[in-house]
Amino acid sequence: MASISALKYEQDFQGWINQHIAWLKTGQFHELDVEHLIEELEDMGQSNIRELENRLVILIAHLLKWQFQTAQQSGSWRGSIIEQRVQILRLLRKIPSLKRELPNAVSDAHPDALNLAIKETKLSASTFPKECPYSIEQLLDEDFYPLSE
Repeated sequence: MASISALKYEQDFQGWINQHIAWLKTGQFHELDVEHLIEELEDMGQSNIRELENRLVILIAHLLKWQFQTAQQSGSWRGSIIEQRVQILRLLRKIPSLKRELPNAVSDAHPDALNLAIKETKLSASTFPKECPYSIEQLLDEDFYPLSE
């Protein structure tokens, strides 16, 4: 039979969260639904990484378009590049431990960014580098815009 806490988790997630916060604040650790609490904490960590990767996809795609389709460079692309950098830097300030995830996040984001750039520019896949041509420092540098090929 499911515990009352587990039932509340399934029926009223926000209520479950509030109850667990109260229990943690008052030291009632024996009341905690540990199984679901672990599951939610793991998901929170993955959610932060997914957000980082999603923002990197857009940033890298726009940098690729900027570099390889120079005739189409626009304020819109520049605005997107600026916005993604602002949001990535904000995320890294709020969750500093994500900095160590950056190399893997860039590697994971690049194939999707490449696909997006190919579809949006209609350029051949051979136009673009197979690996991300930008360093993490360049990706986060507000003044970096790649030179055209």
